[in-house]
Amino acid sequence: MERRLSAIMAADVVGYSRLMGANEVGTLTALKEHRAQLVDPTIAEHQGRIVKLTGDGMLVEFPSVVSAVECAAEVQHEMRSRNVEVPEDRRIEFRIGINLGDVIVDDDDIFGEGVNVAARLESIAKPGGVAVSSAVRENIGNKLDLVFEDMGDVDLKNIGHPVRVFNVALGNAPVRAKTKVEEADKPSIAVLPFNNMSGDTEQEYFSDGMTEDIITDLSKVSGLFVVGRNTSFTYKGKAQQLQQVAAELGVKYLLEGSVRKSGNRVRVTGQLIDGTTGGHVWADRYDRDLDDIFAIQDEITQAIVGQLRIHLLPQEKEAITTAPTGSVEAYNFYLKGRQLFHAFTRSYLLLAKEMFGKAVEIDPDYGRAYAGMASAMSRLWGMYNVPTDADELLAIADKALALDPNLAEVHSARGEALANSGRREEAVQAFQRALELDPNNFDANLAYARFSVTEGDLDKAIELYTRAVEIQPEDSQAPLLLQIVLRAVGRSEESDKYGWMGIKRAEEQLKLHPENSRPAQLGSGALATLGDKERALKWLERVKLIDPDDNNARYNAACTYAQLGEIDHAMDLLELWIDHCGAEQERWFLHDSDLDPIRKHPRYQSLLDRFKQRHATEIPGPEVSAT
Repeated sequence: MERRLSAIMAADVVGYSRLMGANEVGTLTALKEHRAQLVDPTIAEHQGRIVKLTGDGMLVEFPSVVSAVECAAEVQHEMRSRNVEVPEDRRIEFRIGINLGDVIVDDDDIFGEGVNVAARLESIAKPGGVAVSSAVRENIGNKLDLVFEDMGDVDLKNIGHPVRVFNVALGNAPVRAKTKVEEADKPSIAVLPFNNMSGDTEQEYFSDGMTEDIITDLSKVSGLFVVGRNTSFTYKGKAQQLQQVAAELGVKYLLEGSVRKSGNRVRVTGQLIDGTTGGHVWADRYDRDLDDIFAIQDEITQAIVGQLRIHLLPQEKEAITTAPTGSVEAYNFYLKGRQLFHAFTRSYLLLAKEMFGKAVEIDPDYGRAYAGMASAMSRLWGMYNVPTDADELLAIADKALALDPNLAEVHSARGEALANSGRREEAVQAFQRALELDPNNFDANLAYARFSVTEGDLDKAIELYTRAVEIQPEDSQAPLLLQIVLRAVGRSEESDKYGWMGIKRAEEQLKLHPENSRPAQLGSGALATLGDKERALKWLERVKLIDPDDNNARYNAACTYAQLGEIDHAMDLLELWIDHCGAEQERWFLHDSDLDPIRKHPRYQSLLDRFKQRHATEIPGPEVSAT
């Protein structure tokens, strides 16, 4: 075996498992592009040799320590530029460690302490940063126009002696500003989903709702960086080492807890963890009446702010102590309604509307509940043709807007109401305003994406569906609808990847909520497209057992049968469906590529003539698929 002195660079992606959990396809695609366009060419330019790849990372050998550091600095500078327009929770950032040491060469691989130290340096490097050993610093001298910050002697895992570590200050290159996570003067925290300890999965909506409200309250504090809901919830139901989670998320602190709701009593526990040590900073337990739930949320928020010694501005203190409603009963109905709303079928939407309506009856000034009611009514009208008075619908949406004009979901609900009322230009403005207020709002991204498809703007739909896929890692609708739109524009390879992603998510949803047919409705179409006929038919049988009379289920089943070549079966379902479809459904039917196999069939032509008699205006737009 050969021994030699080499400069070794170890690199990996910050928060790789989180990124993959949120959007496996998008992460792999982006990482592949960064490697092909930037990382690999820069390594080659500096005479580096990629020794091996490790999923999200790589080990590289350089003949010159100057070349290694110069290469790393160039990669990190360029990655900053590439991430300027990318939302924080979607950015691919590298940690890089560089060491100069003795290595053992075996075939094309390298081993030894020189390699081990490089790997450990990489693990303690800042996101987007470069950490080097004292040997590297000494050999660089003044050969590069870089500043090295002395971090002192550091005990590295499984290294028998302290290593002097230097952080490479990358300077003021024309790149993006620091992310909030990187700002040294701001404590950073992630709120992990509170565990539902009620012994009833139906109470999951309550623990999730409480977690989201604490995230919202903490996000109002300007002196604190809070990881968004979409990122935190990728860890729901997963057993993780807290220090590992903190490292993946790039935060100093984690808040975790549990909720046990029984009758009119609630027990909430919370604990603040130091992510670097795993130690407890604060912990408490609250045994209260359910009416005190807002006070508990407030006390938890105030405790965190106090422990982290954050000074609250007067308006921030007022914001975090203002409850969304004065009634816990109304709040409970609202949370139930939101859970039901996301199930999307006719029966669930009707129940969601009822829950939101009860919340409004209890608290006539509850803006979120009015928004929920408007969205449920819009989807019942647009998809299922449930009789709806347009003026009443718009009045409810406007009421929500008047009560809470700075809430994204209010503007999204108004966008849906305007779209279904035929005021589609105004709907665009409402959707855009929703995303200005909260780019990470799942409902706004999904609703605007569906609207964009019916308008024929598939590029916009792809952008919005992709974002929705990342925001809700447990949702199957967004990837299954995204695969349809990608197929419509000829991006079949990406379409297939999102199809399999959606099927995987649908399987998980069907395990958790076997009473909801929506995942199987869309999943059966994806399975048919991907050539798995047997499973597609099994999933359709499941839909029939759960929702035999759901009209949108009939439509999606017809699309599946059309793809499978079962034309008469598809036509039978469409002839039942057409008499009960809503306005938004009409915009899908005329240009649905899933129905191409049956368009020349005489029964289809008869159906189309009948349809056109009812709806005189054909909606222009490209072919899309199931809704």
